[in-house]
Amino acid sequence: MSASAATGVFALSLAAIPVTSVFNHLAAQLDSWTVVAVAALILLLVALVAQVLVRRKSPRDPLFHVYAVFGFTSVVSLITGLEQDGIVDGFLTHYLREGEPYLNTAYGHMICYWDGSAHYLMYLVMVAAIAWEESYRTIGLYWVGSIVMSIVVFVPGNIVGKFGAQICPAFFLSIPYACLSIWAGFRIYSQPSENYNYPSKAVQEAQAKDLLRRPFDFMFVICLLLAAGFCLFRGLVALDCPAELCRLYTQFQEPYLKDPAAYPKIQMLAYMFYSVPYFVMASYGLVVPGCSWMPDITLIHAGGLAQVPRTD
Repeated sequence: MSASAATGVFALSLAAIPVTSVFNHLAAQLDSWTVVAVAALILLLVALVAQVLVRRKSPRDPLFHVYAVFGFTSVVSLITGLEQDGIVDGFLTHYLREGEPYLNTAYGHMICYWDGSAHYLMYLVMVAAIAWEESYRTIGLYWVGSIVMSIVVFVPGNIVGKFGAQICPAFFLSIPYACLSIWAGFRIYSQPSENYNYPSKAVQEAQAKDLLRRPFDFMFVICLLLAAGFCLFRGLVALDCPAELCRLYTQFQEPYLKDPAAYPKIQMLAYMFYSVPYFVMASYGLVVPGCSWMPDITLIHAGGLAQVPRTD
């Protein structure tokens, strides 16, 4: 593959700008299920155009087409965020009102910006890496963590929150999106790890020391355990623990946990079931150095938390 294929994917993603405008006018005239069918057809056409771009030499990695489609949807997400802020108008006005009204929440608003900026850049980098036949496992794992955290919070939040009784057919577009993301995650994880050549003698000497003789590692273990405890506490608060401390914390520190949209509660539960296991495993990896899985789970966890402060 040549670099022109990556450039073509970038240009293809920008086609979302006129497409969303046309789609918005169609959405105002068609019923909900027809709108979903049109949206699915557009995404299928994007995948086919991506294939045309590389017809001379197909990429070895089938995720090229996935990233091409996701890059297109990222530009749509960016347009959505800009429309909500009034910076642009007439691109997705009707769709936001009738198709996916939960995108108008604070969480939906900011997750659109995250998908339209950080995820979009990651897709372009990964497409370029595939075009140049380079490894992108590191940034890929970071993306996996970010996209999984988004899905874990966003999809259940749409169902159990105040919009649960207003689920529209457009919601079902999230299902193939989630399935493709998970499949891509397994593909990325199965790629060969990047080798870093550290002096073996220095590594062995560091691993031979006990934890107390490694002050930085000891400090990190303490911080990780404290973070795990705090995540457990916030999870209990999200579960409406009747303890007075939990009530006071909700009232004075994080009152948005009572938001009927439910995204903050699910985010706290994600911390409890996603972050706490990582903190425990990372603590073990520091106490018993040399665990080969530490870099991978750290990248995945870092990606998951990267989008949280922007959507929490």
